[in-house]
Amino acid sequence: MTTAPDFVTPDPVAPELFDDPKQAVARLEELYDQATAFLLEKFNTTLESRNASTRFRAFYPQIKIKVASHLKHDSRLSFGHVPVPGIYAATITRPDLFHDYLEQQLELLIRNHQLKVEIGPSDTAMPVHFAVASRPEVTIPQEGALEFSLRDVFDVPDLANMNDDIVNGTSQPGPDGTRPLAPFTAQRMDYSLARLSHYTATHAEHFQNHVLFTNYQFYVDEFEKIGREMLADPTSGYTSFVAPGNFEITEPQAEIPGLAKLPQMPTYHIKKPNGQGVTLVNIGVGPSNAKTATDHIAVLRPHAWLMVGHCAGLRNSQQLGDFVLAHAYLREDHVLDDDVPLWVPIPPLAEIQVALQEAVAEVTQLEGYELKRIMRTGTVATIDNRNWELRDQSGPVQRLSQSRAVALDMESATIAANGFRFRVPYGTLLCVSDKPLHGELKLPGMATEFYRTQVANHLRIGILAMEKISAMPLEKIHSRKLRSFEETAFL
Repeated sequence: MTTAPDFVTPDPVAPELFDDPKQAVARLEELYDQATAFLLEKFNTTLESRNASTRFRAFYPQIKIKVASHLKHDSRLSFGHVPVPGIYAATITRPDLFHDYLEQQLELLIRNHQLKVEIGPSDTAMPVHFAVASRPEVTIPQEGALEFSLRDVFDVPDLANMNDDIVNGTSQPGPDGTRPLAPFTAQRMDYSLARLSHYTATHAEHFQNHVLFTNYQFYVDEFEKIGREMLADPTSGYTSFVAPGNFEITEPQAEIPGLAKLPQMPTYHIKKPNGQGVTLVNIGVGPSNAKTATDHIAVLRPHAWLMVGHCAGLRNSQQLGDFVLAHAYLREDHVLDDDVPLWVPIPPLAEIQVALQEAVAEVTQLEGYELKRIMRTGTVATIDNRNWELRDQSGPVQRLSQSRAVALDMESATIAANGFRFRVPYGTLLCVSDKPLHGELKLPGMATEFYRTQVANHLRIGILAMEKISAMPLEKIHSRKLRSFEETAFL
């Protein structure tokens, strides 16, 4: 051991250079395991001895590159390169979980810049809470439950290292001029991994690269039905179905134990190898839940997320069960106003729009002009007041009309705006469940047979659209429209 001014730390490790991404990631895993093992050992020893006289600290591993010249890169690429010469670094957590992602991003860096990457310890301390987070047998006592303060012995989560300055475009280079290499710091990612488990009751390992959000329980029931159908079809490519509580089945008739108490955002997964399956998150109602879910899922770097929920149809020509494909958003949800100001446009992404429209056509067997009978493309308004119908209608209705809105909900614009913010391709396909401006309120017994059939089709459309997106090359999905002037090299 070596003694830092205030802390006992693991033996120092010299950085190493790698031009093989597999070897680089293996080294990241080794350094991460050494740091977490050190903290776990010292944590257990401290609890057993109740001796808080010694302080302990370990560090996250780090990737660092030095780019010396303006090498011309392929201008079609939206990631995998840095914009200007300089020093770039990223702290790394859970390299086992992000193994494939890290290999992919490092391979692009090494190839595009013809350089070696430096792997070594960072100077960012690893909080003991995050070091033991993946070990269910270990519980961190709440502050005050011990005879000593945990923060006097170990590092605890630090908000200064858990913000969204990088993705918000407000981060500044470090004292030595180092710029961010990845969109999130290790502590920010650890924080979200812990929150995901809490809110969804499933481990991050189960999340797939394609995420559907819904605001209606019916979609959960349909998702399990479809999942079992996929498992019964050996040609589907799907290998298992996972429900809250991390209950995983591989046989279509297997029983899934239910949780006594569901989490705030129950989450389900139809899994494929390499995370190419589909995840469904029931976020419930409201923009706050939509922001919370996407804030944390974003650290998993999904390839796309879509909202497939219910909405109010605003046009008299619409029927219950009609679809709305959003190509613009009227943002009156307000939860992202500080992070994505209202003057920031949220553009439609061509690849997502085409995948959704093609999926609607395939599932409904309608094409071209006939498809217009059941689907409108237009502006979706997202608000933060569920009972907006009870207010004076002169102002809201006028704004909705001026915006050309065709549907209204409480989540879609939030999910799209956070997708834009986090560089996650996004889209929205809604199903009309009521028409409050035209006297058709959401009341029991109003669902027609057409409506029930369309709701059942809706989720199948979302899954089919995700399968189409999954078949696209990664560089095509992640559009340059989502990248700013100076972007991180990592996706």
